[in-house]
Amino acid sequence: MSGTNTLESNTVSNSPVVDPPQPEEGLDFPLVELFFFAYRDFIADADDMLEEYGFGRAHHRVLHFVNRRPGMVVAELLEILRITKQSLGPVLRQLIESGLLVQVAGPEDRRQRLLYPTQKGRNLSIELTHMQSRRIKRAIESLKNKDRESIKDFLFGMIEPEEQDLVEGLMDKER
Repeated sequence: MSGTNTLESNTVSNSPVVDPPQPEEGLDFPLVELFFFAYRDFIADADDMLEEYGFGRAHHRVLHFVNRRPGMVVAELLEILRITKQSLGPVLRQLIESGLLVQVAGPEDRRQRLLYPTQKGRNLSIELTHMQSRRIKRAIESLKNKDRESIKDFLFGMIEPEEQDLVEGLMDKER
């Protein structure tokens, strides 16, 4: 990450700071805060439904990507989510035990684990996506020019440059 690490400065005081930060070049507090609030509300509906199952956001992400790419290997899911096998294990186990996903040995390599949604898993994933799609549609409809492509370009631009090819490849698979 670029920028100055202010946490390591010897001149930092432990006294409370009572004034909000002043505008500074490179800091866009309004858009950063809008992202926080938009993300909070974007995931809120799904969070409420997932809570009924005893699930959280990690379950949602796994279910979403497996539903979008039935038969994906665990290694691909780990790469997409940028998580470890250790953190994926409990989430995957819960989704399988709940009958939302199944794991099948690979046809050539029996050690390979392929992940598929069940119909129950697909239904839940689609229902969650409907909720989030309605929120996105409402936001786009509130725009004067309804320019969905500019929004896609903007969001793509937020992705780390070295990850853009991976994401673009995933998006191409979805068309």
